[in-house]
Amino acid sequence: MAAKNTNSAKRILIIDDHPMLRKGLAQLINNEPELKVGAEADNARQAIDAVSKQPFDLALLDISLPDKSGLELIKDLRVLQPDLPVMVFSMHDEMIYAERVLRAGGRGYIMKQEGGETFLAAVRQVLSGQIYVSEKMATRILEIFSGRQSDNTKSPVRKLSDREFEVFQLVGQGIGTRAIAERLHLSVKTVEVHRANIKEKLGLKTATELIRQAVRWLDSQGQR
Repeated sequence: MAAKNTNSAKRILIIDDHPMLRKGLAQLINNEPELKVGAEADNARQAIDAVSKQPFDLALLDISLPDKSGLELIKDLRVLQPDLPVMVFSMHDEMIYAERVLRAGGRGYIMKQEGGETFLAAVRQVLSGQIYVSEKMATRILEIFSGRQSDNTKSPVRKLSDREFEVFQLVGQGIGTRAIAERLHLSVKTVEVHRANIKEKLGLKTATELIRQAVRWLDSQGQR
């Protein structure tokens, strides 16, 4: 293997709250001569602090972080470093999240069960200025933009904004309004407004119906 030129290697920020996963990713990336891990973060706050202090060529993050949604973090990172490409590396089904990631400003989505070669190919594709999603997801996105959506893509849950979607998931996890407000750093009133908007968009009348629908949806996605 050729010696790594650390001055020209692309600097990658890894954002994930699982230390063993970060270690594995760092080893995989650092074995490549033109790539190196510039920093690691286990939450959104650390990631924002890192990007505020130094430039990176790519941010690689999980969609589920302990202190903030990955979707919201993508938007924050784009404000701090507008040219920073962000790729999500997550266990969650890309059919649920990839479209939202791209809308938030992300440049790629790859699932954690993919092999190392596929992962590195995705990293290089995003670093080259392209977007990376699986072939299956690329086909679905084309269908969405062409108007030929399947029944699954017409799910009412797709009508929810990213913040409403986040609240909907937390409701399904059995978390109450006040706890949701604290977790998302919002006022209780704002969360109540989001809940009301979710009920309207999903055609639900009561809080009980909302909870039941959210629980059922999480179960159907294997997230409970």
